Amino acid sequence: MDSGVVATPALVARPFRLEPFRALMLAPNRIGAQASARAFARPYHDVVDRFAAWERTGQVRHDDTAALYLHEYTASGVTVRGLVGALDLTRTTTETAQAAVYPHEGIHPARAAELADRMAAMALNPAPILLTHRAPAGLRALLREIRRPAADHQFTDRSGQYHRVWAIRDAQQLTAIAGHLEGTHAVLADGHHRYAAYDELRRTHPDLAPATNAGLAMLVDQDDTPLYLGAIHRILYGLRFSDLDSLAAEDGPALGPTLGPDEAVAALAPDVVVVTDGHSWATLPLAPSSDRLGVERLHDDLLPRLRRTPSSVGYAHSLDDALRAVARRRGLAMLMPAPEFGDVLRVVETGRLLPEKATSFQPKPSVGVLIRTLRGAPPAHD
Repeated sequence: MDSGVVATPALVARPFRLEPFRALMLAPNRIGAQASARAFARPYHDVVDRFAAWERTGQVRHDDTAALYLHEYTASGVTVRGLVGALDLTRTTTETAQAAVYPHEGIHPARAAELADRMAAMALNPAPILLTHRAPAGLRALLREIRRPAADHQFTDRSGQYHRVWAIRDAQQLTAIAGHLEGTHAVLADGHHRYAAYDELRRTHPDLAPATNAGLAMLVDQDDTPLYLGAIHRILYGLRFSDLDSLAAEDGPALGPTLGPDEAVAALAPDVVVVTDGHSWATLPLAPSSDRLGVERLHDDLLPRLRRTPSSVGYAHSLDDALRAVARRRGLAMLMPAPEFGDVLRVVETGRLLPEKATSFQPKPSVGVLIRTLRGAPPAHD
């Protein structure tokens, strides 16, 4: 990270508005390719030239008429479907009860500023942030009708993701969708720093206004085609099992008995963390709580009580990654239970933020399916 400072992202206020935009789309043989993903990463100052070269060779499709897009993608047997549009950023609030979008993690301002500069240099929102909500039945029924005809675009990308995209331009359908979305409370599932960068763009790049009144977003119905919500495990580098002795309570040791790997992993629960150095395995009970997730209790209650501070903290999205991490470098892997979406929603509705990298929403769509230009993009609603 660029800075240890963590800030709360701005809160977009209700009504929730997802506006039509004129999409750019990479050619299917470019979507999902590692070279294409790298093109939008550092160094980014020549992205404009590279993107222009792709346009000259017919590898970028331009939609001439603004639309909302229903994007369905399938990865590793999991299908996710969501509305993609320009999220109206013009209304903000400091009151959680008035928010349309709930972030669930803090952000590092320096990183958000860097991403804002990157998007300004590219004059693009290259990928949507992922939002998830529980859609009303009327919206779900309308989207079923919209996807009844053949998709406007249908292809398998270089990474193996299968995509179907419907462009929604019918005025009555757009009006109906807008009505269904007005009261939406969406959880920001992925893209906290890009979300914060959208706000930074509005403040620091007036040359791109009014396009910066909105940012590209995909809204997924968590009750229809849910994103998989997994845990992100912690790696406490430099620590040994003996360093956990300071966590012992007055009535007994902190750790449970030594277990086999399979037995330990099976013991994971909302109130139980599993600890391993790759050789030994044990459970670490968390204090029961009716309103705090396990990752909050680990960071707030247990880690501050360690007698010795880890040399650094790493993160792993899978058990295998965690085991590889402690095999390469001495440390303890703290295997976390996966949170439930309803629990995350309850946390953010109270205005709390979870510790950094508390959740993993998967799968994410490949970059390049739907891109939003910041040049000549229409403003969000006044």
